[in-house]
Order: sequence, then C-alpha cells, then structure tokens
Amino acid sequence: NLPAIKSGLKLWANSVIPSLFPFFVATELLMHTQIVFQIGLLLNKFMKPIFNVRGEGAFAFIMGIISGYPMGAKIATNFRQNNICSKEECERLLSFTNNSGPLFIIGTVGILMYGNTAIGLLLFITHILACLTVGFLFRFWKKNSRNHMQNSSSSFYNKKAKKEVSFSNLGEVLAESITTSISTILLIGGFVVIFSSIISILKSSGILANISIILSPVFTFFNIDTSFVSPLLSGFLEITNGINLISNISCKKISINIIFTAFLLGIGGISVLLQVLSITSKTDLSIKPYIYGKLLHGIFAALYTYIFINFIPFFNFDI
Repeated sequence: NLPAIKSGLKLWANSVIPSLFPFFVATELLMHTQIVFQIGLLLNKFMKPIFNVRGEGAFAFIMGIISGYPMGAKIATNFRQNNICSKEECERLLSFTNNSGPLFIIGTVGILMYGNTAIGLLLFITHILACLTVGFLFRFWKKNSRNHMQNSSSSFYNKKAKKEVSFSNLGEVLAESITTSISTILLIGGFVVIFSSIISILKSSGILANISIILSPVFTFFNIDTSFVSPLLSGFLEITNGINLISNISCKKISINIIFTAFLLGIGGISVLLQVLSITSKTDLSIKPYIYGKLLHGIFAALYTYIFINFIPFFNFDI
C-alpha cells in the first residue's frame, strides 16, 4: 500500500499541481475584478438561449474549460453563495462547466501518457463538444421553476462580497488567492492519494480481479480486450490513475484506449464527484444534475471520439 501512496503523491506532484495550480490562482484573482460582470454583459445573448443561464455563467464555463476539475463546480458554488445566479442556473452550470483542462488533457494525458500531442488534441476537442452537448440538454433542467433572482450583476456588486483588487490591496488579494488555491490543490491531492490507496487495496485483496472476471464476458461480447476492465474500474474511482493504466495497455487498435480515455475524462470519477460534493455541500445546490451531466458527458465524449477516429483520417492512430 505504501508504494501506491507514493505513486499517488508523485502523480499529484508531477501532473495535477503544474496543470491546475496556476489557473486556480488566476481564477481567484479574476473573481476580485469586474470581469465576471463584463463577461455577463457580453455573452448574455448567447448563454441564455443556448444554456438557459445568464451571461455571468460564461465565466464558469470558460474557466472550467481552461482550469480543469473542480474549478467549474467551485465557481458555480461561488456564484450561488454570492447570489450571482439562481439555484436552478447554478445547478445547470454544475452539469457542464466542471471539466478537465487543456493542460491535463493535452499535456499530461496526450504528451506524458500517450506520447502524442495529436491524441491530446483529439481528446480535448471531443471533451469540449460533449460538454457543450450536455449544457444544451440541461437547459431544460427545472425549466418551469420560478426564478426569484433579481438582476444578478447589481445584487453581486452592490453586496461587494469580494474585495475588488487595486494597487493598494494587490498583495492582500494575491495572498488570499494563493491560500485558497493551495487549500483546493491540497484537497485534490488528498483525494488522489486516498483513491490510489483504495485502488491498491482492491487490487491486492482480489476484489478488483473478481469484479473484472464478472464483467469480462460483456467486453468479450463486444470484442474488446478484457485487460481494459480493471483500468476502467480504477478510472471510475480516480481518473488520473485509471487513464494512466489504460494508456499503458498494449493494444492492436489504440483507438480503443483513446475512446475509453475520453469516456473517463468525461465522467470524472468518484474522486472528482467527492471533491465537488465537498464544495457544493456549503450551499443548497443539488448534486443530481452534476452526476447526470457527467455520465452523459462521458458517453458523448466517447461517441464523438469514435466518430472523429473513424471519419477524420488525421485522428486515426491505429497501426
């Protein structure tokens, strides 16, 4: 179990911190500026008809894509706490704004794990397409609920829930942003290490092997290598470990590895779900739209990846 903990810490230090921490700090700093309000004014005409959320939701969407898990959920929760969006709008945001970031997908998964930038690019494109699809579908979430929100921007900026950054308080705001970001990154690190340990225990106890044996006939029926079963189960628990295991499977058709990776990137896994739950539990937001949204995200991401591989020759990596 000790090697698994060391492996989890190494994975967190080498992959998670470099790809997430700078964005966490940047996002926290931006939350102290007028940018949320400005984006809201600029993108309201797109966000409302497509996703049925006010323009400010675009900030959660954009930063969720750029930063990675669990930034989208963190911003959606922040919006609810500061009364920027209604409960229903924040729940819609939860369903599609909490995503894997480009640094993780292209850098960590594509370059480090698969050794191919194009694979990372393919996974990122299909990840975003799936995210947009889920966002559009969830525009109907609690559509008939009465919205008791008044103008979001005025309620937010009149309350001044967050201290606006200026030259005089830059040091204070930056320190606060770094502290908050460190807290979030440590939370993620804790989950990665704990789930690395859980996966190791499940492997050594034979539980994972027994579940794999039960599920193997399903994979055989679809003519898929049964060696994917155990890594997929690991990915359901913690995506970084699961994707790492899938990328190391030698397969005649690497497209199978890529499609399963796209699926895991979409669903996020139980580890990310618990991270999100730890963030949203401070509010009255329901976790249901997030769970439904991530399941759909995984399915659509796998489907779009399959389509791209089979119909666009540039993205066909099979030998």
